[in-house]
This record gives sequence, structure tokens and C-alpha cells, in this order.
Amino acid sequence: MEIGLIIEWLVKSLIIILAMTGGFAYLTWMERKVLARMQSRYGPNRAGPFGLFQPVADGIKLIFKEELIPGNADKLMFVLAPVMTVIPALIITAVIPWGDFSFPIGEQQISLHLANVNVGVLYILSVTSISIYGIALAGWASNNKYATMGGLRATAQMISYELAMGFSVMGPIMMAGSMGMLDIVRAQKPMWYIVLQPVAFVIFYIVSLAEVNRAPFDMPEAEQELVAGYHSEYSGMKFALFFMAEYIKMIAIAMIGSSLFLGGFQGPFVKQLPWLGPIWLFVKVVAWLFTMIWIRATLPRIRYDRLMAFGWKILFPIALLNVLVTAAIVLLIGA
Repeated sequence: MEIGLIIEWLVKSLIIILAMTGGFAYLTWMERKVLARMQSRYGPNRAGPFGLFQPVADGIKLIFKEELIPGNADKLMFVLAPVMTVIPALIITAVIPWGDFSFPIGEQQISLHLANVNVGVLYILSVTSISIYGIALAGWASNNKYATMGGLRATAQMISYELAMGFSVMGPIMMAGSMGMLDIVRAQKPMWYIVLQPVAFVIFYIVSLAEVNRAPFDMPEAEQELVAGYHSEYSGMKFALFFMAEYIKMIAIAMIGSSLFLGGFQGPFVKQLPWLGPIWLFVKVVAWLFTMIWIRATLPRIRYDRLMAFGWKILFPIALLNVLVTAAIVLLIGA
């Protein structure tokens, strides 16, 4: 294997990690600002201009907070759980293409993606299913009944909604004829799949909220019932890792959804100016995140039994029906 290729992978991986961690910090700022405006408040406005240094101040505060481990906790699992939650959130975006052009550096052509694998969607579904282990272990290792309940809720919720998510992404896969993310984005050049697959898009969006434990599906950390859910016993940087994982997963799911249904890096003038591709992807991701924050400011948390019934009795059958209809249409058009 060429040393230049290894260096390229390392540099791209570092860029993705830095972008996701920096994005996490300023997504918290964006959420607090948007929620404040929607609720007639100011939001962060003290630390730096427009409160832009507030994420830095929060990070410093969490670094210096005391780390506590319950006396009867499983100490190894208690420490490993936050790491097992944040790592899948960081690596999931490895298959997301940022653009459809390459630029030369020396004798090597650098493309705007880390890994263009032909089973990119399968990779995404596999990695998203790993993060549940960290949350479940955090609840169990804490030796706290409220944390355990939060972990169990998260496990049941994420497993239930992953089925609907798997079927919702089948529509773009069948229409593009590929599981590669770059192929799916390229196939949307004439028309985005949000137009051709509106039912799959709505299901994917709803399920994505449940997968990242966002309102109105934030039952694993329902304060009124579970104190703070699976991370009740966590403090300092361990809590910060759970916090980081949730917001990084928000960014990741926005990138995945934008690539599957909103054309990814496709947009006006991209054919003439390929460097606009990453900018269009960034705009779509910000819009996706804004709507997630908007929903948090608007909808109340639903009851847990209704959450489970909604996933199994409504989303899952509709997603399955959408797959059958899409398959029939694809076969008819192909014939």
C-alpha cells in the first residue's frame, strides 16, 4: 500500500474528527440561540461576541469538574460506556461524500470522501446499531435503577425504530441501484429523492429523531421520570462525552439524510463550479439541524408506550409498504 494513500486517509480522518467535534460545540450554541429566539429569550450572549465563546467556556468548566464514580458501579464498564457511545458517532461519516471532484497534490488525486465503499448504507446501519451498547452499558454499570431504566428504554426504542429506518433507506437504494453513498447522490442529479420518495423521507426523518434521542422521542433521559436517564451518575468529561455523542450523531444523521434524500452535494451551478458541492451539503445539513431544534422547541415529549406503539404499529408497516410499492414501480419501469 502506498504511503501517500495512508497519509491521505489519516489527514481526511483528522479533518472529519476535528470538523465533527468543532461542529458539536457550535451546534450547542446554535441550539441555545434558536431555542432562545423561539421562546423570546436572548440565549448565550456574555462569553465573546454573540456568545460565540460559550462552548469554549462550557468545555473548560466540564474539564475541571470533579469526576465521580458510584461506589457499587462496575468501574470498567462505567468508564468505557461513554467511549463506546462517542466513537461510532465519529466514524459513521467516513462514507459520506462531500463533493464529486478531485484535486491534485503532487502526483496524487485527492477526492472529497474518505471511503467510497459499495455498501456504504449497510456500513451506516451497522455503525448506528453499535452506539446502543454504550448507552445500555452506561445505565447498567451505574448500578442505579433510574439509569438502568433509561438504558433499557434506549435499547428498546433504538432497536424498534432501526427497523423502520432500514426500510426507509431501501427506497433510495432501489432507485439508485446501489448501496454506495456516492452512487446514490449522483443518481439524484435530475431530481432529489425527497420528491420521488416522500414517504420514505418522512419516515427517515421521524426515525432519525428517535435514533438520536431527540424530542419528542427523548424518553431515555426523561427528567420528570428518570432524573436524567442513563447518564444520571455521570459527571465531568464522562458526561461531556455522552453530550458530545448526541450532538455529533445529530450532525451525522443530517449528513446521511441530506445525502439520501436531498441530493447531498448536488445543487445549482455545481456542474459548472464543483467546489460548490461541499457548500451545498453544509447548507442542507444546517437546515436539517435547524428543523430538529425547531421540533424540540415545539413538540412535547410523548408517553413511552405510545412511542413504542407508533414505531411498531405505524412507522414499520408504512415503511414496509413503501418498499413494496417502490420495488413494484422499479420493476415496471425496468421492464
